[in-house]
Amino acid sequence: MGTIEDNAQRDAASANANVSSGGEDDSTSVAEDASTLTTTMTNDGNANGNDGDDDDDDDDNNAPHNAELEARAIAQAMHSADAAYYPSPSLLASDDPAPLLLQVDGPSLGEFHSTIPSVYQAKALPVALRARFDVPIHVVAGGSIVEYTISTDLYDIAFGVTAEREEGITNVKEIVRVDSHIEPVTGKFLVGSVPCALIFTFSNEYSWFREKRVTYRIVVTPPKVDNVIKGRRLRATKALEIVVADSKELHLQYKESAKRKSELSNEVAQLEEELAEMKKALEDVTSEEIWLGKKIVVRREQITSLTYRLENGWEDENFEV
Repeated sequence: MGTIEDNAQRDAASANANVSSGGEDDSTSVAEDASTLTTTMTNDGNANGNDGDDDDDDDDNNAPHNAELEARAIAQAMHSADAAYYPSPSLLASDDPAPLLLQVDGPSLGEFHSTIPSVYQAKALPVALRARFDVPIHVVAGGSIVEYTISTDLYDIAFGVTAEREEGITNVKEIVRVDSHIEPVTGKFLVGSVPCALIFTFSNEYSWFREKRVTYRIVVTPPKVDNVIKGRRLRATKALEIVVADSKELHLQYKESAKRKSELSNEVAQLEEELAEMKKALEDVTSEEIWLGKKIVVRREQITSLTYRLENGWEDENFEV
């Protein structure tokens, strides 16, 4: 079954299975090895009565039918992915409305070239022993089809594909050792949620003795214009539903915040009034303290002088007239 690479909130793989196989429950997890959609549809055709004796003729006869099934599967998978669209936390938390709108809009049709695929390839690329090599590919157009072919000289290698997004990492193809030296390893999958970075990993970390040489060809084909148009409308519908619900929640929170602000303002005003009264009382007490301090000094001098007079007499009493 064709692997539909998407995040945990999407079930595009199941939708793809239902379209390509007439609704049978044979969908696989996004973490499994990715068989191509074309292979799935060819097998489906064989299951419907072809005995395999005239494979070449059958392939020629089934080619238009298979292409139609694949297009339907891709469209259904994109529909499922776009209908399940959910803005990332950072977009919802942003103070700028533009990033969410840009993600909903997708690629600009004025600059969009749906017929021009992007090709990434290398031949006999060395991967040292106990090492790994990653090929990062950034995908910005939802609904892009990714096809890959890898092979190695003489020895096997571990190969896998992951999709990295803000929400986390999704295993498109788990990293496992493949016999790419015997026959090329191929795969095909659809990228539903963007932007994302696809990481194609060639791992030779298990080998203590041999360097491996990898040849790969990765083709990223952007979606058709009509799928882009349908997709942005689905995303816009879903995004509108989400932001309207979030707006209602924000209004409720705003009212609660305004109510709490009013309560706190009243409390602050009351406290400020009490504080003003306490400051006035403090000033009065401070003035009284100063006055009392001065009076205490006066009394201390008076006590000292009177005590001296009583003990030693008055000076004028010893004066002879």
